[in-house]
Amino acid sequence: MIANRWDDEAATKAADAAPDVSAARDLALQVYATRLIGADRALVQYGGGNSSVKLVQKDIFGRDINVLRVKGSGCDLADMDTAHMPALRLERLLELRRLDALSDADMYNTLRGAMLDARAPDPSVETLLHAFLPHRFINHTHATVMLALADLPDAAAAVAEIFGPRMAVVPFFKPGFALGKAAAKVFEANPDVEGLILLNHGHFAFGASARQGYERIIEHTNMVIDWFQKRRGGWPAARCEKRPAPPQQAQELLPLLRGALGDAQAEFSADRDAPMPILDLRTGPNVREFLARSDMVELAGRGVATPDHAIRIKNLPLVLRSPDMAAGKGALTVAISTYVADYTACFQRNRARHERDLQMLAPLPGVIWLDGLGLIGVGRDATAAAIAADMGEENMLAMTLGEDCGGFRPLAEADLFDMEYWALEQAKLGAKPAPKFAGRVVLVTGGGGAIGLASAAAFAARGANVFVVDLQEAALARALEVLGPGHDGLALDITAPGAAARAIGAAVARFGGLDILLSNAGAAWTGEMADLDDQLLRKSFELNFFAHQTFAKAAARVFLAQGHGGQILFNVSKQAVNPGKGFGAYGLPKAATFFLLRQLALELGPKGVRVNGVNADRIRSGLLDDAFIRERAKARGIDEGTYMAGNLIRREVEARHVAEAFVALAEAERTTAHVMTVDGGNIEAALR
Repeated sequence: MIANRWDDEAATKAADAAPDVSAARDLALQVYATRLIGADRALVQYGGGNSSVKLVQKDIFGRDINVLRVKGSGCDLADMDTAHMPALRLERLLELRRLDALSDADMYNTLRGAMLDARAPDPSVETLLHAFLPHRFINHTHATVMLALADLPDAAAAVAEIFGPRMAVVPFFKPGFALGKAAAKVFEANPDVEGLILLNHGHFAFGASARQGYERIIEHTNMVIDWFQKRRGGWPAARCEKRPAPPQQAQELLPLLRGALGDAQAEFSADRDAPMPILDLRTGPNVREFLARSDMVELAGRGVATPDHAIRIKNLPLVLRSPDMAAGKGALTVAISTYVADYTACFQRNRARHERDLQMLAPLPGVIWLDGLGLIGVGRDATAAAIAADMGEENMLAMTLGEDCGGFRPLAEADLFDMEYWALEQAKLGAKPAPKFAGRVVLVTGGGGAIGLASAAAFAARGANVFVVDLQEAALARALEVLGPGHDGLALDITAPGAAARAIGAAVARFGGLDILLSNAGAAWTGEMADLDDQLLRKSFELNFFAHQTFAKAAARVFLAQGHGGQILFNVSKQAVNPGKGFGAYGLPKAATFFLLRQLALELGPKGVRVNGVNADRIRSGLLDDAFIRERAKARGIDEGTYMAGNLIRREVEARHVAEAFVALAEAERTTAHVMTVDGGNIEAALR
């Protein structure tokens, strides 16, 4: 059951933070209620659902006017603020109900023209439904159980059984003017109802207060949960909040699948360098239970539970059966090509019904079902892939509940196509160009240190999804906190046997593959070579050479499986070419890594893999901490600032400068076997 999270103290605090007028307090309370709804993933789909409140506000002339404050299109309920709820003149919206028909363009123009602040986000496409209902506080959700209910073949009878006269049913209409008129007509025929079930769509609930509107959402949803549980005789397996470790078969499959999807994407876009999608794998008990159903393949052809899903995950999943997964990349390519052909045929069947000239969207699946293994969300970055996977899991639950309790009958192909290609729905996805490294997966070793974290942050800022590897749990946690959502990592000793395979396997399991390895981790031990302990030298070679070699080898396997090239970036050192007295234990393995870089560039270049590196010097980091800097500066009779700026340009080189060099090498599409020096100028360490 869904908990009622309304807290009077928190609600009062939200209201007290608003200006001391009733309209502002009511708006603040509805925003509070909206955030409670959005925070519960059992109630909402990403970016979906909306809420509104009707208020009296002052216009620019100081006159009282009736306004509708409604959620902005594409805003997430969980992050709502008053700025995300544009104000519209209510009377102007109510006038529209007199019309018999209204085009999308005219509706959009009227909504924009009714806004009090043109700088506010576009109002929800369901604004007119909120306007045409008389209630002050209205909430709309797509709770999974409500979708299962709304997709039953005789949903009206089920609604009557569950709610009696408390709820009315609205036939399916595309969101907008027609739906708003239909919902208002149904309500006026049933003026005592507490809410509406929109067939094949979702749930509306209203109230005289923000609290009542919220609590009705919770109560109604729990009544439906109870009905399904009793009718089905139990609840399906629960989803995992923490990702379980995927089976080895899935880890081996993901790079092949990502590469095949990348091939299809490159063919569609006519761009051979187009990034491969990110893959989000789910293997929880809920997914495994669903995939074991005898009717799994039949359900795959039914469609998605709500039209809102079509714009993100398309109408149908790609189903990969066990023989396809076992037969290698060729079989995966055939399966994807078949999906693309089917999607293209669907597009051709339906485009003729539209007046405007539709351009086909990328025909790749948004969700993939792996027979017996799991579900994959496909997206241009980790966030989009996670959203797709979440929606995929929600559809599995809706399908299970519906099919086991009367039948799962979502909208037909034509209706879902119209939603996928509806301009107002596509606008939710935004038209911003993708950042430079969107869709790229970057693994950084030593990612919790100064250079590693600066480099991870530089790639993340350009859209990459970063997988951080560090020895220390605390350093890893700090790094992931700095990077924020959409990134991941693993704490382990990279010199341990099997560490490279484990780390890169974890990155593949998390994001579906790998595009760039930044082999950065290192440490310096000092001592004269004539007196140096052999074990210490071996220890330095393990970290400063063999770890680089094993990670490069494991990364290359993934690159070759994907078939889209890749990049290896090494943090070498000026010690590789300009030895320092007492630093032989560090310089020797770094010199070997320098040669490794060139050898790998020679061997992997014909396969599209570029290998480059950076020679940095005198960077504040674990290798050059404050105590060491003080010691070296004192020994030279200079201050610390002068010591750190001991180069040709007389300026300290920072970790961020090294990070930008790694980014520059990653962007240099025709550069390989190159080492960039980042030391402010040191002629003795210059390579040429």
